[in-house]
Amino acid sequence: MSRPDGSTARVEMLDRFSLRSRIGILAALVAALAVVLVSLAAFLTVRSNILATLDSNLFQRAVFAAQSELADPVELSRIPPEILGAGDIRIGLVAASGQARSAEGQASAPPIAGPELAVARGLEPSSVRTASIGSDPYRVVAVQAGPGRALVMAQRLDPTQQVLTRLALALPVVGGVGVLVAGLAGIAVARAGLRPVQRLTSATERVAATGDLRPIPVDGADELARLTISFNEMLGTLAASQEQQRRLVADAGHELRTPLTSMRTNLELLAAAGRPGAPTLPESDRAEILTDVHAQVEELSTLVGDLVELARDDTPLVVHEPVELTDVVSRALERVRRRAGEVEFDATLVPWTLMGDATALERAVLNLLDNAAKWSPPGGTVRVTMRPLDGWSLVLEVADQGPGIAEQDLPRVFDRFYRADQARTMPGSGLGLAIVRQVALRHSGAVWAGRAPGGGALLALRLPGRHPAHG
Repeated sequence: MSRPDGSTARVEMLDRFSLRSRIGILAALVAALAVVLVSLAAFLTVRSNILATLDSNLFQRAVFAAQSELADPVELSRIPPEILGAGDIRIGLVAASGQARSAEGQASAPPIAGPELAVARGLEPSSVRTASIGSDPYRVVAVQAGPGRALVMAQRLDPTQQVLTRLALALPVVGGVGVLVAGLAGIAVARAGLRPVQRLTSATERVAATGDLRPIPVDGADELARLTISFNEMLGTLAASQEQQRRLVADAGHELRTPLTSMRTNLELLAAAGRPGAPTLPESDRAEILTDVHAQVEELSTLVGDLVELARDDTPLVVHEPVELTDVVSRALERVRRRAGEVEFDATLVPWTLMGDATALERAVLNLLDNAAKWSPPGGTVRVTMRPLDGWSLVLEVADQGPGIAEQDLPRVFDRFYRADQARTMPGSGLGLAIVRQVALRHSGAVWAGRAPGGGALLALRLPGRHPAHG
């Protein structure tokens, strides 16, 4: 039964048992119900068959006796009592008037009542019933033995009832053993079936206690095996995320250490120069130190901003706003031209619309342009080209006239904090191109690096979308 909040009501008593015990109990209950139904059906079937066989035999013997000399009262009285006693049988004749005679008088007379009189009077061809003489039960049949007479034969039911009693006692015993075996089998099956779940539980507890993210063995190809595979994939993803965070922290600490150390040294120099009795610091040196501190603050600000942006790497971005990529690239070009010095920008733009984050896209394009401007020589030209690949994707290419990217560095230029040997003396944190790749992935795009036709670096950003004219 469902609760108002949508959850399912539970039996609190069963919560005290483990899942394995609950499966065993359920198996035992199902087996018990099956045993009760089967035992009841078996008992009723056996009882019915035994009584039917007894009635059939009694009828055959009664019909045979009615057609023999026993239908004569005189001949009936001559039957030796030992014969009737050995078979626990009582035989009698009853007339339509109700007068009855038996083989040994009243001492061996069968029960006589309405059904037997009805047969004697011709109202019924035969009758069968169970009656008692004292405390002894008898099965009584009556058949016609001529006009106005009926032969009545009764046989004790004690042997038959003993058989039924033993059967009624044996069925519950056998059923109880079956229930016990079913419960044990249920527990055994549950133990074998839940072994992968137990391994998952142990692995989860191990991860929670030790942080050990080793995968667990997988056996079979059933649902639990697929669950184990999914759990291992989750562990792999978690391990990769931890390693990524560890590298980010380590690299960030390494990158922050240099400007912080330099800033502290400069500030200590300024503080020492301001102490009484200290040598006077020339104004030119003071201005140079302040300029250096100001540059280091800007470098730290840029680095912290990039780190904050990259910290959102695992946070999925819900893109739902139409963005005109041409406007984004134009704004980025305006910003980079103001600070690029003598570097020129030659842009070839085409209309392109996509669903995304305009701010993030502008920052990615600006990082590409800043990187190209940084590597281009004074008076050099950075070529910016928007080129549709098909009706649903476009490539933004940024090519500079710098020295280009070494072959061994091409696969790693978009990694976090990666800087080629020739770039270590250049300004920057090594995070700009990593942010470009992050933005591309968030928008279901891609990035790659290559060589420009003029020998410089070529960085490409592929994004999905459509041409506005194509609707």
